[in-house]
Amino acid sequence: MTRVLELSHITKRFGAVTANEDVSLHLDRGEIVALLGENGAGKTTLMSILFGHYTADEGTVRVEGQELPPGRSRAAIRAGVGMVHQHFALAPNLSVLDNVMTGTEPLWRLRSDRAAGRAKLVALSERFGLRVDPDALVSDLSVGECQRVEILKALYNDARILILDEPTAVLTAQEAESLFATLRQMTENGLSLIFISHKLHEVMSASDRVVVLRRGCVVAERRTSETSREELAELMVGRKVERPARAPAVPGRVLLEAVDLSLHGKGGASLHDVSFRLRAGETLGIIGVSGNGQTTLAGVVSGLYPPSSGSLSVDGRAVTRHTVPDAIAAGIGRIPEDRNAEGSIGDMTTWENAVLERIWSPDFSARGFVRRAAARKATADILARYDVRGASVDGRIRLLSGGNMQKLILGRVLEAGPDILVAAQPSRGLDEGAIAGVHARLLEARGRGAGVLLISEDLDEVIALSDRIRAIVNGRLSPAIPAGRANAQLLGLMMAGDWSAAERIEAETHDAL
Repeated sequence: MTRVLELSHITKRFGAVTANEDVSLHLDRGEIVALLGENGAGKTTLMSILFGHYTADEGTVRVEGQELPPGRSRAAIRAGVGMVHQHFALAPNLSVLDNVMTGTEPLWRLRSDRAAGRAKLVALSERFGLRVDPDALVSDLSVGECQRVEILKALYNDARILILDEPTAVLTAQEAESLFATLRQMTENGLSLIFISHKLHEVMSASDRVVVLRRGCVVAERRTSETSREELAELMVGRKVERPARAPAVPGRVLLEAVDLSLHGKGGASLHDVSFRLRAGETLGIIGVSGNGQTTLAGVVSGLYPPSSGSLSVDGRAVTRHTVPDAIAAGIGRIPEDRNAEGSIGDMTTWENAVLERIWSPDFSARGFVRRAAARKATADILARYDVRGASVDGRIRLLSGGNMQKLILGRVLEAGPDILVAAQPSRGLDEGAIAGVHARLLEARGRGAGVLLISEDLDEVIALSDRIRAIVNGRLSPAIPAGRANAQLLGLMMAGDWSAAERIEAETHDAL
């Protein structure tokens, strides 16, 4: 096969931290290579060196035999390298065509050749099965459509090597399946792909070869057809990974009750007459396709949005004023769905983010002044207890990998000991070892008597952690079914709006009681 890319002996240090050490890998034409590793293993750093965002301290990058000048993204693009980042870099107020064409024409050109740009974009979208309206505003697109636009941006620049960083982190299962079918078609058209992922089932189904990084070093390389999910998980974390098992629940008093909650036009979707109860020592799982109101529901419970109608009670007390500080004071903890936009402030330090939601408590403030020593010590404890890697107490949180940022947010919330925990997509973007750790923490919170409202698009996660499961469709909640009666087929029907089986199971469960 023709070798199109070769990274040789790459080393990159950030101060005392070695992100990559003597890393070598290659890519052949028409091949899909998965780059696998724990959060903070150095995967994104390595790809950023390839794309010219970072300059390696040692080593070389060659594309089709030609060495690339270090630290020059424009040179990488000219050589045919394109990169699609985990967090999209799109202007929401511009059209698809404007986003794709931005930066592709000389500054001295008096007017943009939009007709030629449109023709090229349409041809690319048809050739690679990435159909999207060139005139649509990015703000009106779904997440899956935004992913297509990012790929089209790279292809518009004549990319022959495509790097995708966590390409399915924000996609539904159906969107992810469609994306990988498209990627396979793209390799048949001559492209070569490297994708970073934590999801082992995707790695097994989509890649030809797997390169495993651990603590910045290549520890293994396997043909996908000659390995297994179990072997890759063990190679990735350096030990056998087993997710914790849920013990039978003994639910206590009602901690949270919603009656006919409705809200229109917030958080991406409306709520319609939503009612549920959450008891102490149980987990209520909410499953649904993205955009059906689960984000809005989490926002109402967490105090982000006041409901248009209906009522909310916390531990038997009716809520009349429910802002975020009120929710925190009432013992409601929140793991937000979007750790970057809602869960952290990138230019603030790790310790500032770690105490942000409790900064006014006596633990961290006195007479109007922040107790910095106490805040730093509490942050150091979180970093150690929750295995947050690559972080320093005084470093900027934006320097952390997504998974390690998620672990910090989890620690921030759980260390406050909430009575009610709203966990929205708690393991999104995490590796197998970190997922097992997050699941163990959520089960511990349930075990000490907290009520957990688990909102997730991961069917396996919801089945494994929940005591009862409901689907949300167009802002309405399905009947609840016991987790022991759930399977992927039934939950799929519930997510599609077919609730007949769930209604029968709910009735049988009620009769048994």
